[in-house]
Amino acid sequence: MFNNKGGVGKTTLLCNLAAYFALESGKKVLVVDADPQCNATAYMLPEKEVEKLYSSSSDEGTINDLIVSLKKSKGFGSTPIVRSAGFGVDLVPGDPKFALAEDFLAKDWFDATNGQERGLKTTFFLRALIAWAQKRKYDYVFFDIGPSLGAINRTVLLTCDYFVLPMSSDIFSLRGLQNIQVAIQGWMKGITRGLEVYEEENDEPFTLEDDIALGERGIKFLGYVTQQYTAKTVGGKKQPVKSFERIIKRIGPAIERSLIKPLNEGAILNYKLGEIPYFQSLVPMSQTSAKPIFALKSADGIVGAHFDKVKEFKLVIGEIADNVQNNLEDVVWL
Repeated sequence: MFNNKGGVGKTTLLCNLAAYFALESGKKVLVVDADPQCNATAYMLPEKEVEKLYSSSSDEGTINDLIVSLKKSKGFGSTPIVRSAGFGVDLVPGDPKFALAEDFLAKDWFDATNGQERGLKTTFFLRALIAWAQKRKYDYVFFDIGPSLGAINRTVLLTCDYFVLPMSSDIFSLRGLQNIQVAIQGWMKGITRGLEVYEEENDEPFTLEDDIALGERGIKFLGYVTQQYTAKTVGGKKQPVKSFERIIKRIGPAIERSLIKPLNEGAILNYKLGEIPYFQSLVPMSQTSAKPIFALKSADGIVGAHFDKVKEFKLVIGEIADNVQNNLEDVVWL
């Protein structure tokens, strides 16, 4: 999940979508909290578990373990995993210290674009995490990342097969699309040049240890979800009020220009994955209970009309999950 704008409901969408695949579709799911703000970790674990995780004197058990191992030239270390019982997924917890990886990853990026082996290994170090997950039969790996265009997010996006764009219904989300386009195209140009230089200088293509695949298609766009708009009911159907509808109508064409044409030329997909209106107080209830919104019960504070809202959200997130799955299965590259 990625957007250059903060406050778009990215973490809420990611955690609930991951939970739907796990709890409703029976998939084995891993969530990697690569955002130093650790919002996914705080959301998916009960408060006592979060306090225990970050008060540990061992200073281990988070995503930062992976970068520490890399800095010590020990390669890919053991994967720190905790279980989110409420969401039904495994989690690589986030860590505020992971923010310190920005400078390290940025420095090695320069080496990567010049075909240096160390820089390329650093840039693709999270491919080892994907390989680890594949061996353990995970169906999906979701990365939660912050809104920046920095080195951490570049490393994550070069690791992933696809990214999903959560869009809030405001003018600033539209303006941020061009930033994403420029950044991704620059990253792809840089890493392509680095791999070509490496191959020219070494008479063989760059490969990671243990036959770990680099990924072949670059950064690809899977679709978008519009969120955070006020809805009204017309003819028994929910639709945005006019002030939001005007902006929402601009989202599709803007994404076509900034992401689909430059990144996915030749891909035939249904890019609009779904719409999520405001769900009143369900989000804080979900956060407090460390459960997905669609699994909230009366014991979690659900009363009265909230029950209908929970059911409505389950239908919404289920439709998004179906569209994600369909895009993954039906993508055609021309």
